[in-house]
Amino acid sequence: MIPDLHGFGPALLAGTWMTIQLAVAALALGLVLGLLGALAKTSPYAALRWVGGTYSTIVRGVPELLWVLLIYFGTISLVRGVGEVFGIANLALSPFVAGTIALGLCFGAYATEVFRGALLAIPKGHREAGLALGLGKRRIFLKLILPQMWRLALPGLGNLFMILMKDTALVSVIGLEEIMRSSQIAVTASKEPFTFFVVAALIYLGLTVIAMTGMHFLEKRAGRGFVRSAA
Repeated sequence: MIPDLHGFGPALLAGTWMTIQLAVAALALGLVLGLLGALAKTSPYAALRWVGGTYSTIVRGVPELLWVLLIYFGTISLVRGVGEVFGIANLALSPFVAGTIALGLCFGAYATEVFRGALLAIPKGHREAGLALGLGKRRIFLKLILPQMWRLALPGLGNLFMILMKDTALVSVIGLEEIMRSSQIAVTASKEPFTFFVVAALIYLGLTVIAMTGMHFLEKRAGRGFVRSAA
């Protein structure tokens, strides 16, 4: 049985596409922040370790919804001031940009710990072998450390991405028309909350299955040449 969407099908499809864009943008930002945070926390310099630890602690200690609200509403004066400097009137962050920054910050804070665990799991002898071969620190990181770290971190990053996909619903509170916002508009017009919220749930479930399939492929590809032994 196909539910009657009262003409809101295209709006839900547009909301789904917006959700995908938001999740991918936040993922890209979060991966960069997570990698930088992990490198900072494993740095031999105390100042960098403090920066990495402070970032992950503060961001993980505040709910994602509050970060969305703080970044969207808390930067209004700052962004307008920047706009006035460059002669741009009423400059403001769009809901999409604010949502990307907020979700990317949160994803990066958790990814910091995932990358850090992966870095610590790589034997020090691999770095020493690279030095013995005459490789520089940059080449050792790119050729030896990063591929292994990526393989070890993928399962944890996959779980974080599942959470990120669902956290995109939080951005509906600042007006971004993703899946939940589109569903709420449809519910207001049709007075059929059960129908549209079930459809939204099915869309999220479908996106999750697709993402899980993609993560399985990446894990399988990254694990080529490695034999998993039973514990």
